[in-house]
Amino acid sequence: MITITVLGTGTGAPPAGRDRTVLDAATLVVGGQRHLDAAAVPEGAARVVLGPLAPAFDAIDEHLAKDGAGVVVLASGDPGFFGIVRALAERFGADALDVRPSVASVAVAFARLGLPWDDAVVVSAHGRDLRTAVNVCRAHPKTAVLTGPGSGPAELGAELARRTVDRTMVVASALGDPEHERLERVSPAEAAARDWGGAVSVVVCLDESRTLSPVRTIAGARPTPSQWALAEGDFTHRDSMITKFEVRALALARLGPRLGDLVWDIGSGSGSVAVECARFGAAVVAVEKTADGIGRIRANAAAHEVDVRIVHGAAPTVLSDLADPDAVFIGGGGRELPAIVTACARRARRTVVVAMAALDRVPAVRGALSGAGFVPDGVLLQSSRLAPLPGDVHRLAATNPVFLLWGNRPSDTAIEGAVE
Repeated sequence: MITITVLGTGTGAPPAGRDRTVLDAATLVVGGQRHLDAAAVPEGAARVVLGPLAPAFDAIDEHLAKDGAGVVVLASGDPGFFGIVRALAERFGADALDVRPSVASVAVAFARLGLPWDDAVVVSAHGRDLRTAVNVCRAHPKTAVLTGPGSGPAELGAELARRTVDRTMVVASALGDPEHERLERVSPAEAAARDWGGAVSVVVCLDESRTLSPVRTIAGARPTPSQWALAEGDFTHRDSMITKFEVRALALARLGPRLGDLVWDIGSGSGSVAVECARFGAAVVAVEKTADGIGRIRANAAAHEVDVRIVHGAAPTVLSDLADPDAVFIGGGGRELPAIVTACARRARRTVVVAMAALDRVPAVRGALSGAGFVPDGVLLQSSRLAPLPGDVHRLAATNPVFLLWGNRPSDTAIEGAVE
């Protein structure tokens, strides 16, 4: 039995038609102050201004116990899209709801820009950690961010201005309000320098060179790759100086790159690990000290159509201005390797994976992982590949053995020096 009507508001005008009839019959109306002010709530109806959900839901519960009580909840746009419908359904059950959506703010923003949004990734920063939204904006050419207090255009712009590839931000304020609606196209640095007030609805983050994608079948982020641990021939590299695909396969399994993550690839070389992580949707920073390596990383990222931020320099010196990563892959380092592992482990939120050929460095790397509070593990990878021989027969050709060590941070361990 339907007991709660949820009205999505889109234009700022009072509800009309069937929605007006429901509102006029309501004995309790719940909503944000601006929604209540705009809706022309009937004089005899009780009002509850939404703040914390629990007191409002308790008031609804108490009101529903009365005979003939009619409850209306006013919400922005489509209340089933990052909105109040989830919380209402959890408390009162989906069968108790009559949801009447208006146009979602994201749809309005892209309509005003004249852009399709089936290829956009939508992420909410309202009451959530901003770093996920930042990483999605870093990794994808078209992202919509639903804003909230402390996670608005200024905060988003401040992170993107110094830690990502080029992006344009479109700040949409008071969408649907005929008098106050505004869309402003700014750089991340310009967004960071402004006081935007409280009327922002959504921020669209764009790589303007890629605002139109090919025709899509599945909306949102592009599907995860059908293949990974790609062959070495799929990358530009120097004299076979590339992480072999067998090693890459296990490294990717331990790194677990995903949408919303940030991954560092230290000593990136050809960038094969960086590119593969980016293909899974993660934001990626590739750190490489050689100039020719920088060129190869850039070429491989372009060839596989992913964004990889490239930092030219040596670890751990250049790591201080980077955002804290979720996972780190270290594929080089020489005598500096234990110090690099220690520096990365202090910053990594989840995992550090290290590939090395030298047996002598294994104890020091394992000690560095343990010393940073990680639980270390590892394997020696030795593989033999099929290689052709004359006469249409094959032999097994051994590849160089590689030690792969990794450490996982215990879930209850805090991150030393974490930057939010």
